[in-house]
Amino acid sequence: MEGLSAAFAAQRLQLAAKAALAAGLAFLIAPLMPGAAANYPYYAPLGALVAMYHNVAGSVRQGFQALAGLSMGIGLAVILVNIADPSPLTVALFMGIGVLLGGLPWIGSGSDWIPTAALLVLLVGGSNADDFSFGYLVQMGAGVAVGIAVNFLVFPPLHLSAAAASLDELRLALGRQLTDMGAALEEEWPPEHEEWSRRSDELASAARTVRHLVKEADASRRANPRRKLHPRDIDRDYRNLRELERVTFHIQDMTDVLSDVIWESDVPYTVPLQDNGPLAGAITATGELLRSFSNEDPQQQEDLYQAASTAVEACMASTATRELDEGAVPASESILLSLHRILRAVHPPSDSGAPPRREPLEGGD
Repeated sequence: MEGLSAAFAAQRLQLAAKAALAAGLAFLIAPLMPGAAANYPYYAPLGALVAMYHNVAGSVRQGFQALAGLSMGIGLAVILVNIADPSPLTVALFMGIGVLLGGLPWIGSGSDWIPTAALLVLLVGGSNADDFSFGYLVQMGAGVAVGIAVNFLVFPPLHLSAAAASLDELRLALGRQLTDMGAALEEEWPPEHEEWSRRSDELASAARTVRHLVKEADASRRANPRRKLHPRDIDRDYRNLRELERVTFHIQDMTDVLSDVIWESDVPYTVPLQDNGPLAGAITATGELLRSFSNEDPQQQEDLYQAASTAVEACMASTATRELDEGAVPASESILLSLHRILRAVHPPSDSGAPPRREPLEGGD
C-alpha cells in the first residue's frame, strides 16, 4: 500500500499549506473587525483552522457547526452571568447543560465548542463578558469564512486518486491471496509458505479502508468547482466496491477452510489428495483473473475469465468422479462454491452473453 501512503502524505501536506495560508489571512484581516472585536485578533486564525477540512463540503459543515456550538456556549455563559454569580455549583450546572446540548444530532463537531465557549467567556471575559463574547464570535466567524474560502478557491481537494488506487490494490491483494493459496495446495503439506493463512483480518481491514476512501472521494466532489474537470462515475465505484467486498468475504472463508485442513487435526473435513491439483489450478486461475482487472486490455481479461471458469468446471468434474474414504467430509466443494461466487461477483453476465468491459478508473488529485 505504498501508493496510498504517498497519496495520504501529499493530501496532508496540501491541507497543512492551506491551513497555514488561511490562518495567516485571517490574522491579517482580524484588526479590521468592528468595535471591540478588533481587540481579540487571535480568534480569527483559530476559526480558520476550525473550518479547514479535507474536502469543501466538510469544511462548510464543520465551520458552521463550530459557530453554532460557539453561539450556544456564549449564550449559556451570558445567561449564567445575568442570573447568578459564577460559583462551583452554577459553573458545574451550566457545563452539564452544555454537554447535554452537545448531544443534539445536528450539532456534530460543534458539540465540544458549547462548554468550551461558555468557560472562555466566564474565565477570559470576566467583567467584560459582553465585549469578549462579541469579539470572540465575530473573529471566529471571520476566520471560518476565510477557511472555507481558501479551501474552496485554492486547489479544492478531490480525493479520487486514493480511491482508484485503493480499489486496484485491493484487487491485487485478493488475487495474490488466491495465487498463494493455489501454490500452497501444490506444495508438500504442511507447506513452507504460510503467510497467506494469516491474512484474513488484513484483507477485511483493507476492504474497510477502501470503503472509507471511496466515500471520501464521493464527499470530496460535493461543492467542489473542480469536479467538472475530473468527471467520475461514483456509482460504478460503489458497485466495484461491493463486488470486492463480496470477493473478500469468500476469500476469507476459503482461507479459513484451507488453513484448518492443513494445520488443524481435529476438524471434521479434509481436502482429498486427488483434489489438490485441480483445486490448485482453479484457485490460481481465479487469482490471475482478479489481478488482471487493472489491465486495460478487455480481450486479455476475457481470456483470463474463461480460463478461470474452465478451471473451476474441470475441478468440479474431477471431484464428481472421485471416490471418498468412508466418513470423509471433503472441503473441496465449499472452496469451489466460493470460487463460483467470486466469478459471479467480479464478472456478472451481460445481456449479450459476453462479460462487460471494465473501464479503467479515472484518476484525480
